[in-house]
Amino acid sequence: MTEPVVVDIADGVATITINRPEARNALNRAVRRRLPAVITELEADHGVDVMILTGADPAFSAGVDLKEFGAGDVGGDELRSGAGAAAPQSVDMDGRSRDGQPPWRGALPPRTKLLIGAVNGVAVTGGLELALACDFLIASERARFADTHARVGVMPGWGLTVLLPQRVGVARAREMSVTGNFVDAALAYDWGLVNHVVPHDELLPYCRQLAADCRTVDQVAVRRMLSTYDRNSLVTDDEAWRIEDEVSRNWEGPGFDPAEIEKRRAGIMERGRSQTQS
Repeated sequence: MTEPVVVDIADGVATITINRPEARNALNRAVRRRLPAVITELEADHGVDVMILTGADPAFSAGVDLKEFGAGDVGGDELRSGAGAAAPQSVDMDGRSRDGQPPWRGALPPRTKLLIGAVNGVAVTGGLELALACDFLIASERARFADTHARVGVMPGWGLTVLLPQRVGVARAREMSVTGNFVDAALAYDWGLVNHVVPHDELLPYCRQLAADCRTVDQVAVRRMLSTYDRNSLVTDDEAWRIEDEVSRNWEGPGFDPAEIEKRRAGIMERGRSQTQS
């Protein structure tokens, strides 16, 4: 049986591939069980610093598998949330653990490591929500994005109405949701949904280079920075200012080494010169 999710680890970077190309990587029960378990496993793997999430060509993900729904194998609540049967490590994409752990927000379980979305084709509805669960997105020129929840007749349950406006603004998010129209890679870049658009064959090499750049940074600092962004996305501006001040003061406590900072400063200056030379 073909593995629904494939993982390749090299140089501290794990590339996670949804592996149902014949179904445009639709999120059936097998994927919805396995993908969160993979994220949890890689989060605990000390040999992995960065994760990249993509789909087997030609799609990133067409969303929850509507064939299961049409066959009566998925209830309305399950289609909305992506719920499935109990998963390995007692987690699945309904956001409710099976071992008494607290639920998580969105499509994927909590993590501290960077997750880059490599969008190689269509990312539709639940697939779009899965992309939005990544820290940022890099798009192939073939990428397309759409929210068809309302067209299907269900409501999002993985955070689309929270995360999509954060990326593109409320008015554009509303337009995507009430029309169900597709947004191509160029427009997604203009709207801020993706950080970069690259030729299709360069998508994974580009993402792996970004991952390699991240790995040259102190990983404790990277994860603290990502955590601060996550916390501040959920609060008012005044509270976000307070959180950043708290994190900064705590960081510069015991163990803060000025000599190490000076050593890193020299490296940063050299790297900056190499990146700005024409």
